Amino acid sequence: MSLTPQWLDELRARVSLSALIGRSVRVTKAGREFKACCPFHNEKTPSFTINDEKGFYHCFGCGAHGDAIRWMTDHQGLPFLDAVKELAASAGMEVPAPDPRAARRAEEQKSLHDVMAAAQAFFVKSLAEDQGAQARAYLASRGFPAGIVKEFGFGYAPDSRTALKEALSQFPEAMLIEAGLRIVVEGRDPYDRFRGRLMLPICDPRGRVIAFGGRILDKTKTDAPKYLNSPDTPLFDKGRTVYNLHRASPASRQSGRVVVVEGYMDVVALAAAGIGEAVAPLGTALTEDQIERLWRLVETPLLCFDGDAAGQRAAARAIVRALPLLRPGHSLQIAVLPAGLDPDDLIKQRGAAAMEEVLVAARPMVEVLWDIERAAGPVTTPEDKAGLKARLMAHVETIGDNDIKGLYRRALLDRFGELAYPQRERPAFQPGQRRSGPGGKWQPGPPPLPAAVTARMQAVGERRPLLAAVLAGLIVQPREIARHAETLARIEVPDPALAALLDALVDLVHGGANGSGQALESADVLPILAKRGLRAPLADDYAGMRFGFLDGKAPGAAEELAEAVDLLVGLPAVEAALAEATRRHEAEFSDETFAEQQRLLQRRLALLARLGQMGRTRAGM
Repeated sequence: MSLTPQWLDELRARVSLSALIGRSVRVTKAGREFKACCPFHNEKTPSFTINDEKGFYHCFGCGAHGDAIRWMTDHQGLPFLDAVKELAASAGMEVPAPDPRAARRAEEQKSLHDVMAAAQAFFVKSLAEDQGAQARAYLASRGFPAGIVKEFGFGYAPDSRTALKEALSQFPEAMLIEAGLRIVVEGRDPYDRFRGRLMLPICDPRGRVIAFGGRILDKTKTDAPKYLNSPDTPLFDKGRTVYNLHRASPASRQSGRVVVVEGYMDVVALAAAGIGEAVAPLGTALTEDQIERLWRLVETPLLCFDGDAAGQRAAARAIVRALPLLRPGHSLQIAVLPAGLDPDDLIKQRGAAAMEEVLVAARPMVEVLWDIERAAGPVTTPEDKAGLKARLMAHVETIGDNDIKGLYRRALLDRFGELAYPQRERPAFQPGQRRSGPGGKWQPGPPPLPAAVTARMQAVGERRPLLAAVLAGLIVQPREIARHAETLARIEVPDPALAALLDALVDLVHGGANGSGQALESADVLPILAKRGLRAPLADDYAGMRFGFLDGKAPGAAEELAEAVDLLVGLPAVEAALAEATRRHEAEFSDETFAEQQRLLQRRLALLARLGQMGRTRAGM
């Protein structure tokens, strides 16, 4: 059957989505859309919207989203093709003629479904008979309630090479072999695959049996695997199948989570404890296809592994598989059981609440990835640390989404930086002392800065006190205004009063604002400012710092004022460059970016120190 995208689009366009959903759910009109209480999770206030124009539904509570076909598969439980046929019939459309080969394959699969259903009935019957006594005793030892045993379809495969064949004599042996129920070995007669085992059916998303898993009961048989699964067949692909998905899917809509455990007996144990949203892979590490299937249920499935070395390896494999698939909002969480305990052991020893505590403590993938690689080997030498960084970055490079890749790189490099470049303890600061040189002894130094100056040095990016002092200096040295007018005109001043004062002083350079055409003196400036409603800055405006250039007659006052203007412009430039260097260092975390960051940091500290020295030049007066 050839269902082209164009044909499917036409089908969706002909279906009234609100009417379709309205057959099962009470919907009400809300503007250009419809709303309803979400059928995928319990809620009292409607958060489920239906948009006929765009042809999709969306729940803002649980995230359920899809079109008409998705509604039929997810809510009505139909397979894709059956959903399409039902929608086409209601829309008056002819379904394209089937491909003969596809029809033949579908008929063959239907026949195999009959075989598997008959095998399941035989195993359940055998469990109830005398020959199933050992299997029943095992189930009793596990403490599984009768309801759970029935719900999960436990059965028993008699310890016979031909019991299943004889019970399913209505089917040709070739079909039993194709279904994976019989084994063919060259030179020997075919024989039953499952013998003397507790049986558990494996179902597809519709609940149809497609394979089996069997647990050996005779502990003396050390030459046989403890658990045995069906081989891949036309019905069963173990890399794409998720055990218990058909039960976990509706349960996950209630709880908002999916719990992935290592084996199907763990799934049963969790269900017996009231956690029905548990699933498991089938004898393999979690595959890409299985991850994608789980993401259809919830955006962040929760993987729960045993606390032993094997569990850690399983977690690592799952993370490696998931990294290339990550996309916004979709990830995995990892929960780790106490060492030596599987879910059933934990529940029996400490109760279901202890299991919930483990699940609640699940951590994001990025944290677990760091822990795994951090514990992979020693990190004592520079070479060890470089190896750790290389392994982490190799994982990051497998991520397909660029935004997620960048965020993972940042998060992992932050952790690596804390490990590789720990903050070193500095000698305790001793006021009024200085070192004579690298490794030298402490010797008396200059007196400590006034408290006001220290506060100014710590106020990074706050330029108002320095600007106020510079403007006061220009008022007492008005002849210097022309020298610095161009530089000062480019400064952005957020304070309205200081901005007006700066503009007024810059205006004075145009021929002298006193009208005489002669050079201005300090006594001429204040009346001009007063006429504009302005005043000269006071000591409080520049944080009580007493700059030498505020005495226009002091030696070197003009040059110190020029240096203050340079600081006024230079400090913001250095701070901006330092912020950019810090951003680059956090993104790249290389020796070069670290060196540039430290260089600018030292430059900034030097400028602030010079500012502090200038601010105390007249502190003792």
